[in-house]
Amino acid sequence: MNAKGKILIADDEPDIVEIIRYNLTKEGYEIVTANNGDDAIQKAKLSQPDLIILDIMMPRKNGVEVCEILRAQPAFKDTVIVFLTALSDESSHVKGLETGADDYISKPVSPKILVSRIHAIFRRINKEPEEKVIKIDNLEIDPVKFEAKVDSKAVVLAKKEFELLYLLASKPGRVFLRNEILNQIWGNDVIVGDRTIDVHIRKIRQKLGIDCITTVKGVGYKFTM
Repeated sequence: MNAKGKILIADDEPDIVEIIRYNLTKEGYEIVTANNGDDAIQKAKLSQPDLIILDIMMPRKNGVEVCEILRAQPAFKDTVIVFLTALSDESSHVKGLETGADDYISKPVSPKILVSRIHAIFRRINKEPEEKVIKIDNLEIDPVKFEAKVDSKAVVLAKKEFELLYLLASKPGRVFLRNEILNQIWGNDVIVGDRTIDVHIRKIRQKLGIDCITTVKGVGYKFTM
């Protein structure tokens, strides 16, 4: 039977790696493991996983450093990266999202919840993209190529950033509620922090260099140009 997907788990705690490996293998996923940051980078290059789970506090490069290094390489531009962290402070989560992570899972996490989260992520990965190319003024968004252009110049966006931009631009002027965005982009099976959307919106604005997303305080966001 073919594996549902390939997952790299990088954590320096053997017990946690084994629990995650056992439960995800049982669900049909192919698992690759690493026990430090350098090992994670090497294993990622060799195995080309669909999803990478990184512990933030690892020796020989922490999870944030590993994420930055991988995101700088074209091969990992669209790979889903999730942080596994015992750190509960908001700044650690925001820093992780700003370096290009798609989500984070807080320790301790039950195997049942973890498996549910991973299933939800793979459902989103396997979704067929919309085929409609959006062109508004000097901005072009192509969901098949997963490419955004401003003045015909390509802008590199992380997977979640692209999906969020495409969602908002698909209906200019319409206000998307925060919960609606979370459900459509991250899935209603996934629990993400309050700052997740804010961080992604800020990164989109910075990368595009144009003021096209308006914050509607206390409500949500809308695309305007």
